Amino acid sequence: MDGFRSIVYVSEDGCRLVSRRTNRFRSFNLLSESLGDLPVMDAILDGELVCLDNDGRSVFNELLFRRSRPYFYAFDLLWLNGRDLRKEPLRRRKDLLKELIMESRNPLLLYADHVDQYGTDFFRMICERNLEGVVAKPRDSRYDSSAKWIKIKNPNYAH
Repeated sequence: MDGFRSIVYVSEDGCRLVSRRTNRFRSFNLLSESLGDLPVMDAILDGELVCLDNDGRSVFNELLFRRSRPYFYAFDLLWLNGRDLRKEPLRRRKDLLKELIMESRNPLLLYADHVDQYGTDFFRMICERNLEGVVAKPRDSRYDSSAKWIKIKNPNYAH
């Protein structure tokens, strides 16, 4: 997804969307309010703020110029109901994330699935659809400095 990387902090005080450089995204109030209604005591989600076209592809300029409805594509869950999940394996964190998203029934919160075994085919499909690329992560990786995640960009990607 081509968008803004963001961390979502949900607490009893509501929701904050924060950039990689720890700047708060203040122009996505409706999305923030919507995510603040998650059925949790508190949570921290990692993902991407995106705008989508009719085929579900991210359209960066729509997001950049705030011309379309923003969505949050969640790909990791770092904290849930007082519990730090960063030492849990990625597969466990993704299972909990998927369960949370399904339970929330929030149309603005989307789940970025994990693809096992077919990475080469998946990357070829990403390139054919003119998408930005993929991030390869071992399914047992923790969310810390030991993680060996690789971003593989589509060499022919055109916004």
